[in-house]
Amino acid sequence: MKLVIGLGNPGREYAATRHNVGFDCVDQLAARLGWVNKPEQFDTQARTKFEALVMDGTISLASGGGSEKLLLAKPMTYMNLSGRTVQAAMSFYQLTPADIMIALDDIALPCGKIRIRGGGSSGGHNGLKDIERALSTPQYPRLRIGIDPPPPRVPQVDYVLGKITPDQRKLVEPALGRAAGAVLTWIDKGIEPAMSQFNAEEK
Repeated sequence: MKLVIGLGNPGREYAATRHNVGFDCVDQLAARLGWVNKPEQFDTQARTKFEALVMDGTISLASGGGSEKLLLAKPMTYMNLSGRTVQAAMSFYQLTPADIMIALDDIALPCGKIRIRGGGSSGGHNGLKDIERALSTPQYPRLRIGIDPPPPRVPQVDYVLGKITPDQRKLVEPALGRAAGAVLTWIDKGIEPAMSQFNAEEK
């Protein structure tokens, strides 16, 4: 079984903000898998479990046939407590850190870029910090989605909690499509093939 967690903040005031592109990635995945007709339907059709909105099902694997159980989750704990959902779901399903993928925003990457990794530092991201605390390890897969660095003299917290601009949205939307593809490749083939394919495309 695989667990994909998109990071963000609940509530209408945070919708379409830069800090919520992890939520947007989960929405894209649900639509791509046919679990919802449109990405924006995830929240209304999901159920609540592990302090999160979740959808689960079994997906067919492209390579060699077979199938894999998958849980998509959007923690409702607010960003700084994301580890609670991750820890609860992993404990319930008896998963290892290698079985999870965290989708999140990254100010170090330009809009339109994604980067998949098998582990590493939090890079100052509060959601990753809490997940690392909950798991007692920084070694778990994550998919970073670029949102551009803050402009000069704009505080980082104000920037990430601000709305994605129309120009940024033109770059973010196709990046979310590639992010969904990267996650599905990870589920199907593993972290190394996903990194090899999708990180190379981003150079």
